[in-house]
Amino acid sequence: MLKSGILNPAINSLLSRIRHTNTLVIADRGFPYWPEIETIDISLVDDIPRVLDVLASIRPNFVIGVAFMAEEFRSVNTHETQAAFTRSLSGIEITYEPHIEFKKRVPRAIGLIRTGDTTQYANIIIESA
Repeated sequence: MLKSGILNPAINSLLSRIRHTNTLVIADRGFPYWPEIETIDISLVDDIPRVLDVLASIRPNFVIGVAFMAEEFRSVNTHETQAAFTRSLSGIEITYEPHIEFKKRVPRAIGLIRTGDTTQYANIIIESA
């Protein structure tokens, strides 16, 4: 029985299949459904869990080379929210791109974890180093 780290068996399985340069999407509650990729929906209620909760849980055992986010995230969220994401991705290159371009990367991901996050454009695509 697992006693620490990520306890969700579906997330553990998904993470174990991600290899060098593969990507994983961590999405907010409003992100579209993509039938062609595995989706693990862990949303419970508004903001539980948040994208940053999932990211913090993954980081100890996931080597991230680069992260992708929508540039719209910076124009609609407070400086505090932006700073929280920057801190959570400390040491990782963040590429901001138009949301329409961001969404074009999604079908190539190994999987998607959907959260209950209500932060606008809080979606992150992380690429394994």
